[in-house]
Amino acid sequence: MDGVVTDLIAVGLKRGSDELLSSGVINGSSTMNSSTPSTGVYANGNDNKKFKGDRPPCSPSRVLHLRKIPCDVTEAEVISLGLPFGKVTNLLMLKGKSQAFLEMASEEAAVTMVNYYTPVTPHLRSQPVYIQYSNHRELKTDNLPNQARAQAALQAVSAVQSGNLALPGAPSSEGTVLPGQSPVLRIIIENLFYPVTLEVLHQIFSKFGTVLKIITFTKNNQFQALLQYADPVNAHYAKMALDGQNIYNACCTLRIDFSKLTSLNVKYNNDKSRDFTRLDLPTGDGQPSLEPPMAAAFGAPGIISSPYAGAAGFAPAIGFPQATGLSVPAVPGALGPLTLTSSAVTGRMAIPGASGIPGNSVLLVTNLNPDLITPHGLFILFGVYGDVHRVKIMFNKKENALVQMADASQAQLAMNHLSGQRLYGKVLRATLSKHQAVQLPREGQEDQGLTKDFSNSPLHRFKKPGSKNFQNIFPPSATLHLSNIPPSVTMDDLKNLFTEAGCSVKAFKFFQKDRKMALIQLASVEEAIQALIELHNHDLGENHHLRVSFSKSTI
Repeated sequence: MDGVVTDLIAVGLKRGSDELLSSGVINGSSTMNSSTPSTGVYANGNDNKKFKGDRPPCSPSRVLHLRKIPCDVTEAEVISLGLPFGKVTNLLMLKGKSQAFLEMASEEAAVTMVNYYTPVTPHLRSQPVYIQYSNHRELKTDNLPNQARAQAALQAVSAVQSGNLALPGAPSSEGTVLPGQSPVLRIIIENLFYPVTLEVLHQIFSKFGTVLKIITFTKNNQFQALLQYADPVNAHYAKMALDGQNIYNACCTLRIDFSKLTSLNVKYNNDKSRDFTRLDLPTGDGQPSLEPPMAAAFGAPGIISSPYAGAAGFAPAIGFPQATGLSVPAVPGALGPLTLTSSAVTGRMAIPGASGIPGNSVLLVTNLNPDLITPHGLFILFGVYGDVHRVKIMFNKKENALVQMADASQAQLAMNHLSGQRLYGKVLRATLSKHQAVQLPREGQEDQGLTKDFSNSPLHRFKKPGSKNFQNIFPPSATLHLSNIPPSVTMDDLKNLFTEAGCSVKAFKFFQKDRKMALIQLASVEEAIQALIELHNHDLGENHHLRVSFSKSTI
């Protein structure tokens, strides 16, 4: 540490530097406290600091101070934060203190970067990073040790920006950023087995630079998106690294081209479109509309639609973090292998305790009511979140059961949504089992019907790839979505059906445009869970069996 201090002083990094004092690199007590500074001086206001003695915060500088960077972060990853805003001219990494200094070519670029990251916290390796102005006017690192990696990364970025660097494995004609190349990518998702939300796309593509805008839509029965970066270099990196990759194992393949558009005009911030630079945009009552030039570029009418209209925040059936099939080459700006967090994919907060044995599709379900639970009941309930193959209620401990899902991602999804829910008066708990499969009883072995094989059941909801059921996966709620209702069945018929099952019906309504579907609101989530178990697939006559699922709506 003494050698580092000597070198820092020798190259003229001012003793008393506010950042270095606070980091402990230069001896001295911290000069910062937790007061909030003036608006707009530091990025990421939820982690702002202010100097003691009411000293004013640092004025804008082309040198930026980054805090809380991951200890294993690379120089290229830090540089990638500044790349969309202009040329990065120098870098000083203080990995031991989880800090770095980034020097931009101009003060204007630094101001733009801080202003952008004030409402939008940047992440490196899934960790939030905090950016503020440094009190240095420039970085002098010529004589510092361990600067070779930083200088190599800066030279590589400079080469790419000037069009002189071919990316590994890329055809020579595609290895450079062409003059006038668009910062907008057109993305097509093929083999859409699991839903892909706008948040998923943002999580993936943000690894290559700052994503400014995203619009999702359907064209030719394909889910597509337009995504705009702050710089064409980032769009180039993303296309080279991600084109042809699968978001999830063996499905949801990315096909990426450069768009003819050079800028996107987003009118609404909702589940179908987002402008990350305009947090003031309305959500919009309907589909976001395109400006005429954009509509012409699509070759489609001026209204675009998403296959997930009204389905914001549903959770695709994937496991975390091992479900992603993406692997990113080591190029400047790329952040290594991608992993999707559950919060990014579902649009909700990450659920504690969601990790477990990778690849395991068997759940251990505990604290069941042994007097009321049956293998069929567990099959119906867990079948909301995936295809249940086998269920085994423990012979000597009937409050415990094993539930085998079709794959590990469905097991994770079911566990996330159902663990902690009340069922028949008890709080259900679900964790990943140490068993890799549920064994059927041997011939002649006493079982009392506690083990059932449902692998060939016609009631599986997710056998068909791209099924609409994937778009309507929601947490348990007091409101149930009913479908497959024959014309002869009335509102009173359905309300009586649920009342006879022991439910208290609070509200009911048929869908205005499709009377085959309805919403029914019960007194509690527990009632709704029990009603779903008992009434899903109930015979309504006329060869119609009732379909029941959880709804995100209320009446």
